[in-house]
Amino acid sequence: MPLRADAAEKRQHIVEMAYRLFKRDGFHATGIDRIIAEAGVAKMTMYRHFPSKNGLIVDVLNWRAERFRRQLDQIAGAATTPGGKIAAIFDWHERWFESPDFQGCLFQHALAEFGEPTHAVFEAAARQKRDLQQRMRDILAHTLPADRAEAIATTLSTLIEGATFLAEIGQGKTAIIGARKAAADILASAGRSR
Repeated sequence: MPLRADAAEKRQHIVEMAYRLFKRDGFHATGIDRIIAEAGVAKMTMYRHFPSKNGLIVDVLNWRAERFRRQLDQIAGAATTPGGKIAAIFDWHERWFESPDFQGCLFQHALAEFGEPTHAVFEAAARQKRDLQQRMRDILAHTLPADRAEAIATTLSTLIEGATFLAEIGQGKTAIIGARKAAADILASAGRSR
């Protein structure tokens, strides 16, 4: 049964507040009582929507992943070529690295804090990483054989993940410039070898 509008709003408010706290302070360091206090909700309201902290974390990750997908749909949709779509993904990352609220990748942090591959939080974070790789594979599959698109998408994902990590330690500009150049070289080489 769908939530009433006010309940759905309250639930979304909790997700967004938890997102801000998890992003800033980490998952394990942020307690439920802190989220309740910062969100200004009753304990009963929190537990009605989120019976467990892990469930809340998974919902936060899923919400953030969906927001990221919508952003990429918007920017990559404006490009007309596979290379342009891939460049738009790198452009998005550059803008993110330079944004004042950049605090690293929430999904990378989740993978680090919840290292067990069968844990629900780990699975939610890994799914977002696979989704980005799949998006790039699908873009490249328009002009490349499936196995080549797969290999290049994996390489591009590695470049993005590495640049994201370097951005977290203050090397974002250098990292994204290098990653973008490597991606362009890889795509140019793939285009010549078709």
